[in-house]
Amino acid sequence: MIEFFLNAYKNATVFQIVIEFLAFVFGILSVWFAKKENIWVYPTGLLATVLTYYLLYIAGYLGDMMVNAYFSVMSVYGWYNWSKKDNNGTNLAITRINSKEKIIGIVLFFITIFVVFGIYNYFDYEIKFENYIDIFTSGIFFTAMWYMAKKKIENWTLWIFGDIIVVPLYAYRGLGMLALQYLIFTILAIAAYLEWKKILNNNIHQ
Repeated sequence: MIEFFLNAYKNATVFQIVIEFLAFVFGILSVWFAKKENIWVYPTGLLATVLTYYLLYIAGYLGDMMVNAYFSVMSVYGWYNWSKKDNNGTNLAITRINSKEKIIGIVLFFITIFVVFGIYNYFDYEIKFENYIDIFTSGIFFTAMWYMAKKKIENWTLWIFGDIIVVPLYAYRGLGMLALQYLIFTILAIAAYLEWKKILNNNIHQ
């Protein structure tokens, strides 16, 4: 296992390894802050997604690149949304999605799939099996990020599902640190779901 992990970096430059390590650290911090419902989820997440975008650009994974570009935009939106207060001076509360938001999430998922598939075709990339997985998880992550910006607890369900899928995908691609990162993301996402559920239940019974 260790040999497989190290072999992925035989041809990588020191600069690339440092960038991937920084993306790893900021990504973990971002999910940890999200778990704690802390606004720092967004500045740390923004740094992680910009660095990851660069890594995926070098690797040529268009779907994942688009996801991270979108994450960067949604990090700014989520940062603003989590920061603003209502008329009572309170921050955005954790809630469940309603019927309208569920439909929007489903539409966003399918739009993302078609857009990423179209980009692969536009750049005349050969779409292999792993690329179809990439396209599918792009839809999951796009929707999850939107739900997170709205502080919807369902965002964690989507993160857990998507993270479980991409861990072996990144390992297969030779991005060892990212595979390990998403494995940790999975564990943190499960813990975050339980923590947000507890907060949500407490808010309902107040």
